[in-house]
Amino acid sequence: MREEVASADERGVKAAPSLLYLVKRAELVVRARLDEVLKPAGVTALQYTALTVLERHDGLTAAQLARDSFVTAQSMADMVRTLEGRGYIARRPNPANRRERLIGLTDLGRRLLADHARPVRELEEAMTDGLTPRQVAHLRDALDHAWRNLS
Repeated sequence: MREEVASADERGVKAAPSLLYLVKRAELVVRARLDEVLKPAGVTALQYTALTVLERHDGLTAAQLARDSFVTAQSMADMVRTLEGRGYIARRPNPANRRERLIGLTDLGRRLLADHARPVRELEEAMTDGLTPRQVAHLRDALDHAWRNLS
């Protein structure tokens, strides 16, 4: 006769939350805290993310920017209009494709990022408080690896 093994719930032990749950929970609190940091400038966390993408890769199409900023093409179209209207980005014709326009940061957009670099860095430091530099590097590598696995 086979002996039944009690589940964690039956033993009164709570199962650990899934990694997917933990990643989403971290993402939500990071976005909320980033929104708090950026609120005085009138910029959302999603808009800030798009600006940081352009800081690393200037001259993207709206489709590329949407993909790298984790938003839909429609959301990016609205965001581009807003950011361009506020003077943070500018669009210019793509010399390789007349129908496309490339998006780049303006000096005002670069200044906004520079003005918020310290509080954003402090938020990241608060998030990793208690971890050694090696653990932070491992976390960065693990998250990047997880992203690559699913991309």
